[in-house]
Amino acid sequence: MDQSGRLSGVENPIVNPAAEHVTLDHQEAFGAGAFARLAVELHDAGGVEETVEAVVQFALQAEACSYAGVVLTLRGELETAAVTDPLVTEIYQLQADVGEGPMLTALGEGVVVHVPEVKAEKRWPAWAARLTQDRVGSALHVPMWANEQLIGVLSLFNTEPNAFTADDEAIAHILARHASVAVASARDGETMAAAVDARKLVGQAMGILMERFDLDETSAFEILKRYSQQNNLKLRDVAQDLIDTRKLRGSDGE
Repeated sequence: MDQSGRLSGVENPIVNPAAEHVTLDHQEAFGAGAFARLAVELHDAGGVEETVEAVVQFALQAEACSYAGVVLTLRGELETAAVTDPLVTEIYQLQADVGEGPMLTALGEGVVVHVPEVKAEKRWPAWAARLTQDRVGSALHVPMWANEQLIGVLSLFNTEPNAFTADDEAIAHILARHASVAVASARDGETMAAAVDARKLVGQAMGILMERFDLDETSAFEILKRYSQQNNLKLRDVAQDLIDTRKLRGSDGE
């Protein structure tokens, strides 16, 4: 299910909170087998998209929730990374539109935000006034931390009010911790893969210049770098264009 998308009008707030530690011996023991399976599934996920999809689907099984979603920070903005129902996307976007809401508070302050009864909520009047969906009675938003950095929020929703107990919140903390580590690892993997890919492209482009103009590696790389700087283009994009067209557009390659 691909319900991901950038939240319009929302930038990632700058926060520098301390890491949060939760002792949950009872809940850890209660769901040890299930969380072990989740850890394996997250480890085997192919990237960030697969990772967060596994998280929200697991939340439906492990929690008293009807819908779940994950919002991640991405290049200074927020992105809806995974949802189990389009309604969650609508709820996220509503908060972006009005500029307030429990998910934004959880992300901006780095705290767990529990909404026991949506219809009785007074903390975010603009949000509450426009959230008229009878399909949401209560909500729970848990920050996701990786290396003391706030990378997103795990959101749980139930159709009934007062659905989430202290045990549910404790399990949500565990799930968010698993998700945070997996997402951070997946992002690192994707970044490394992109870097390797870029190096391969640059190497191919250098080879073309070296063969065509009888250049050494240093000279070929300097041509690519100079063209990148003069045209305000990424070196990877310059290399890809040279590979595709066999020329540096607007340049004779010298």
